[in-house]
This record gives sequence, C-alpha cells and structure tokens, in this order.
Amino acid sequence: MSIFSKLFGHKDNEEQKIGGMEDYMTLIRVYFQAAIAERVGITNLNALPDLRQFKTSLHIPTVNNKLGIGEKSHCKKMLRDIYGTEDYFFKEIDQSIRKGCSKMQDVQVYLLQFQNFTQNLMMLTGNLMKFKLRLPSIFKKALYSMTEKTISDIFNKNNYTDQSVLKAVVEVRQYDKRLGFSQKWTTDFVYQVVMLAKKEKKPQNEE
Repeated sequence: MSIFSKLFGHKDNEEQKIGGMEDYMTLIRVYFQAAIAERVGITNLNALPDLRQFKTSLHIPTVNNKLGIGEKSHCKKMLRDIYGTEDYFFKEIDQSIRKGCSKMQDVQVYLLQFQNFTQNLMMLTGNLMKFKLRLPSIFKKALYSMTEKTISDIFNKNNYTDQSVLKAVVEVRQYDKRLGFSQKWTTDFVYQVVMLAKKEKKPQNEE
C-alpha cells in the first residue's frame, strides 16, 4: 500500500499527531470552505462541515456578518504558523475558487473536483516516486527536487508505457485544467504531504 493510503482511506482509531498529515488536510479543507463561503455568500454552516467544526471548536466570531472572512484569516494564520505555508499558496486557492465557484450550484462540483484531484495526485505521485520516498527526511532539498521532477512529468510527459499510469496522468491534468493550480503549487502541496507522511511512518512509541 502507498504511504498515503491512510490519508484518503478509512480512519483508524490510532491517535493522530498534532500538526500531522490529518491536521494539515483538515486545515486545507477548512481554508477552501471558508474561501467558498466568502465568495458565494453561504450562510448555512451545515453545508460546510469542516468549516463548521473549525468555527465552533475555536469559537471564531463572524466578521462583518459574513461567513468565511474571519475563519479564512484564522485558518491562514494556522497554516503559516504550523506548516510555513507561503502567501502565494493561498492566492492560488482564491484564484481557483473565483474561477470555479460563482454560485451555489458550483460548490459541490468544485469541492468534488478538488477531492478527486488531490486523491489521484497523491496516489499517482506515490506510484511514480516509489523507492525515492524512502530517502530520509533530512535530505529535504533532494526530496523536494524529486517531487518537483515527478510533478513536472505528470504535467508534461506523454510517453508513459504503463496504461494505468497514463490514465491517471490524464485524469490529474483534466482536474487541474478546471482548478487552475500551477506546477509550483502542486509541487509544494505534494511535498508537504510527503514530509508529513514520512514523519508519521516513524514508531509511535515516543510521547
């Protein structure tokens, strides 16, 4: 199984590390949902479950009587502080949402496209990188370069011999065409998940 399988599969009862992969993906979903709420004007929190839990758990007040503004700002600060996420990363998400979400009817389709994009992307990356992912986390530059090369291949290479890989590549490109993320955004997203996944593979016997 891929090291990413537990991220997109069924959750186990094992305790998750704070600041780990599950927390990162939750914050990413919260940022998307907050940005969508602000963009489309959603007022019903039940339509955005991750945002609802984030807002109620942290008691984040609604800003200017509009859902999404304060929650988005708070989520952005957490992603910056915990994971060092850069400003351009958020700007690309905002641009993607402006492109793909202009009315309520677009929301579920857009969120499903992003979910499918990330799932297919991570499984494909894990398949293509294979043993390279075993490189120790201390070699961050080498791991980033390998990830960057793999993402470049996914975006640009056409001579794959494995038909299942080629099919997955085509699907990822189709989703990205609709979502509009750059290779750098995609590389940084995958690299962050790779590094968090590698940390969570370590024995869980330390406090």
